[in-house]
Amino acid sequence: MTETRTAIVTGAARGIGAAVAKRLAADGLQVAVLDLDEGACQGTVDEITSAGGKAIAVGVDVADEARVAAAVERVANELGAPTVLVNNAGVLRDNLLFKMSVDDWDTVLGVHLRGAFLMSRAVQAYQTKAGFGRIINLSSTSALGNRGQANYSAAKAGMQGFTKTLAIELGKFGVTANAIAPGFIATDMTAATAARVGIPFEDFKAFAAKEIPVQRVGNPDDIAHAASFFASEGAGFVSGQVLYVAGGPKD
Repeated sequence: MTETRTAIVTGAARGIGAAVAKRLAADGLQVAVLDLDEGACQGTVDEITSAGGKAIAVGVDVADEARVAAAVERVANELGAPTVLVNNAGVLRDNLLFKMSVDDWDTVLGVHLRGAFLMSRAVQAYQTKAGFGRIINLSSTSALGNRGQANYSAAKAGMQGFTKTLAIELGKFGVTANAIAPGFIATDMTAATAARVGIPFEDFKAFAAKEIPVQRVGNPDDIAHAASFFASEGAGFVSGQVLYVAGGPKD
């Protein structure tokens, strides 16, 4: 890498986001660790800095236009122009359709889709000026449909269409856009799902692993490896793709 680039990873206080942030830092990027609670980001930042990397914690509600603009400007001022963006921030409000509230719907669509839109719109200004950019959006196998997740499935399917459109619009500026669609990844979020349905997490994982061709559930580092590739200099001819990281093929 000819220069030190700056990456923004949203939802990076824990789980997949934290793993991606640490991997990008290990790859030599400066990383802005964004999450709703700035204090919660400090653990990820400390791990990066103790390993010799450079990172800052930034608190932001990705669904808030003004706060997104301020957060991205702060990153540019404190670390440098952000040219790599990982839209990972997400929430769950699972319920069957007839039980799903408008707030359940709006919250999930707001964080995932509105958040990715606002972050991408803010960061592309720096990417297009630099003539280099990488946008990596987190989708999910739930984009193919999943009982009790009408809101989440719609949001994650929307991320794929959003990604492909960004690839078309921004390609001529040296900016690529790709999506990663994880399958079952062992995180706090999947642990919360297990708790919600009343199943011990270890049993929940074991049951899921039986349905996965590689016979194990994924972990955040599996997603971080994929993000590392998409963010790399060498991935400049890969754009508009959706990579299912799920231990087997998906339709």
